[in-house]
Amino acid sequence: MRRVPEPQRRTGPRRATGVGVLAALLWAIPLGAAPAAASQTPAAPAAPSATTASAAVTASAADVRLNGHWSPFTRCPVDAPSMLAADGQATVATCVSSTSPGGSIKLGKVTATTGANDLQFGVVQDTKAGTFTVVPPAGGAIAGAPTEIPGGLLGLMCPGDIPVVTDICKLLTDNALNRVTATVESAGAPTEFHLTAGLTSGKPIVRLPVRIRLQNPFLGSQCYVGSAADPIVLRPQNTTAPTLAVQRFDGDGTPNTAGSMLRFALTGNSQGDAAFAVPKATGCGLLGVLNGAIDLKTGLPSPAGNNNLTLNGAATHSGGLAAPGLVRPDAGKVLSRNWHSAVLP
Repeated sequence: MRRVPEPQRRTGPRRATGVGVLAALLWAIPLGAAPAAASQTPAAPAAPSATTASAAVTASAADVRLNGHWSPFTRCPVDAPSMLAADGQATVATCVSSTSPGGSIKLGKVTATTGANDLQFGVVQDTKAGTFTVVPPAGGAIAGAPTEIPGGLLGLMCPGDIPVVTDICKLLTDNALNRVTATVESAGAPTEFHLTAGLTSGKPIVRLPVRIRLQNPFLGSQCYVGSAADPIVLRPQNTTAPTLAVQRFDGDGTPNTAGSMLRFALTGNSQGDAAFAVPKATGCGLLGVLNGAIDLKTGLPSPAGNNNLTLNGAATHSGGLAAPGLVRPDAGKVLSRNWHSAVLP
């Protein structure tokens, strides 16, 4: 019988450099896994009933408040089948969250300040293959705050030589009619997650297909730059190296240096991408009549290298069981149970 490794208990911040840090961050290795024995394996939690599971999915799909060190993971899809099925040895489930209070984005000829954004998803690692499968929340991995486009509709398409555009431009004396907001939305599931890229700078961390929704009374409700079929594909990377802190906590989120949960916090850095292309606008105005005016004024489609995203003050967290192998084959269920125990009223 091999010895159970001592869990990591470091709590202070440090710079994320060196092979030692890389080894510490591979938390998805089934720490504490040992040959099955009744005296070593804790009793498996009872499987949730259909009613309980349904309620749990509803709760985790919504944005909730969580206690303590669980707080960044409000939309972690802990009740997704692949997360629940993680056994703690062959497969291990964890939660990932990355936030930024703001930054800037350049699409073609237009540059705007971004609002706060929140990226969350689950990750299931195949420990033998060393691969990661991203599991997005039901509502999409990205939740972004709307940001206002400088110059509004006047800046996006006026003046114009299309009659309907000319007529609209003459009406844009009211700020409410001119105002245009842009919101980043998911346009597909994230893929190509690279754990070690989060420790350094200059390496893409994840592939994010997104679209940008433009909102204005004249644009209608389906005006987008990018779509599920032709998304803007972001590959954000650290532009500066983050500071690492390793934190332990109890299942309900309460900080505890000997807790059963483990969280990595990567903070104090900027993230960005300058290699993405931007497609044409679609669905803007009745029957898309305003698509061409927006494309012409903003320079869409815009090739890779002509666009840029900067996210300031990024904070990335990953959290999961400190020793998933000790509760195999029910590690995914334990992770879900712990998440729900941290939900605040």
